[in-house]
Amino acid sequence: MKPVVLQLIDSFHQGGSERQALQLTRLLHDSGRFRVRLACLSPEGALRKEIETLELGEVPSYPLNSFHDFNAFAQLRRFVRYLRRSKVDVLHTHDFYTNIFGMFAGAVARVPVRVASRRETEGIRSPAKRWVERRAYDFAHAIIANAEAVREQVIKERVCAEKVITLYNGMDTTRIAPRPDIHRAEALSAFGLPCEAGLRFVSIIANMRHAMKDQPTFLRAAQRVREVVPDALFVLAGEGELMGELKSLAASLGLQRNAFFIGHCQQVADLLALSDVCVLSSKGVEGFSNSILEYMAAARPVVATDVGGATEAIIEGETGYVVRSGDDRMMAERIISLMCHPDKARAMGERGRRVVEEKFSCESQLRRTEELYDNLLAQRSLASAGSPGKSAERTT
Repeated sequence: MKPVVLQLIDSFHQGGSERQALQLTRLLHDSGRFRVRLACLSPEGALRKEIETLELGEVPSYPLNSFHDFNAFAQLRRFVRYLRRSKVDVLHTHDFYTNIFGMFAGAVARVPVRVASRRETEGIRSPAKRWVERRAYDFAHAIIANAEAVREQVIKERVCAEKVITLYNGMDTTRIAPRPDIHRAEALSAFGLPCEAGLRFVSIIANMRHAMKDQPTFLRAAQRVREVVPDALFVLAGEGELMGELKSLAASLGLQRNAFFIGHCQQVADLLALSDVCVLSSKGVEGFSNSILEYMAAARPVVATDVGGATEAIIEGETGYVVRSGDDRMMAERIISLMCHPDKARAMGERGRRVVEEKFSCESQLRRTEELYDNLLAQRSLASAGSPGKSAERTT
């Protein structure tokens, strides 16, 4: 009988954690090594349609308003019953809320293998929330960090180092392959961008819900670039409550005709195909950016801030440049350098694509995840065999 693996996600919204979790769910399903199940805290989000094609059966949801009310207790009891009824062998959670909810429930249900995840370094959670998450980690058999920088931070928080494993995000390169039947003018028009010949585009893909993405640094760098490269235009893809504030900043910097806010980007591949340089301007709490991998997989040179796992993906001077967080002057200098030397920029982009194929492939992510599950299941089986009382845990 194949082991049952349950992926617990927060929602189906277009976030990096959600997309990575659903991608892993698809990979595990297609490999056929495990019986794959999926559950969530919220059933809402555009990504749900993508996962429904897998026909995983029931996708139960456990909506939470708080961890401190009766509803949380009721949802926890429901989830424990589901874990026992479904005889889940591996429970894998993917972010702060699912770590806490899932690890506690998994321990109560005596799920044999419990795997948590961490995708950011520090600063985004209050000390109290971090304390609660560390207690949840006590019930995990492994914590996956999506970058070595994230792993080091988790260990600094006094989590057992042997539990924390670096496993990089996988990049599905088919997602960023441009449509062969679309012309440049058609793609530009679809994004509401001008079609005049000779224009060049600097793009950033980042949500506008969190200040940590720091688009203001990107806009200040854009102002500097515009002074040297007058045919440069700047594309900001993403949505969120900060958009109005960012548009006002762009206007105050004199970029009202040069900065284009295109909202949520459905056709990421087409936008990257139009872009000459791609940027990430995040502050220090970033873990490992999916956007960097998308940029590199699309063979675009990258300028990114030195946060989280950026230096684990970008080879300085070969696939792009890394600059200090908040340093719009250096960011602008690096963008200008790439735009003034297009042959070098193209070569850096091609090198970046090869790095993604070699180091960040979906195949590598799947293989390492399956190896982790297998090793943990084997360890738990040996532990149960060595302790007669433990063999009956699942039925008590």
